[in-house]
Amino acid sequence: MSEAKNNSRSKQVGPTVPKGHVLGEFTNYQGATAMVDRLLQGDFKATDVSIVGHDPVLVERIRSRLGYGRVAASGALTGFWIGLIFALLIGAGVTVMPDGGISYNPQEFAAVLVISSGFGMLFNIVRFSFTKNRRAFVSSQQPVATRYQVIVPEAQAGLAHKALTSNS
Repeated sequence: MSEAKNNSRSKQVGPTVPKGHVLGEFTNYQGATAMVDRLLQGDFKATDVSIVGHDPVLVERIRSRLGYGRVAASGALTGFWIGLIFALLIGAGVTVMPDGGISYNPQEFAAVLVISSGFGMLFNIVRFSFTKNRRAFVSSQQPVATRYQVIVPEAQAGLAHKALTSNS
């Protein structure tokens, strides 16, 4: 019974950092992927190659300034989509007559869209005015490593070097 516990503990759970022979070190991800492409063109086994990023940093890129106009347009667009879904669900502008006939009034449908766009715009402007002092820009965040290594198992290092030299 103790053997079963020891065997289950010896199995690794979760991802681990690959160890082996470092074929190359790069300052950008494109350089590392270019080396992997060259390895694969030389018929090297893809599952034996790893790209390891070291010293990760979080890079936040500022995409644009955030002002009342942008906030209002975004709120109007969101309100429009919500209004469109709501209008389709309730059948705005569609009336069923007692005799079974159907009439359509597009002005009612359009009114729901305009009103929901207005509410969306108003909601976004009020929300932005309360949080304006926090952030006045739109950004995106992305993790990036400061250096990348292409690693293969020690036993496969000779084959990897041969695959790289055959494609040069």
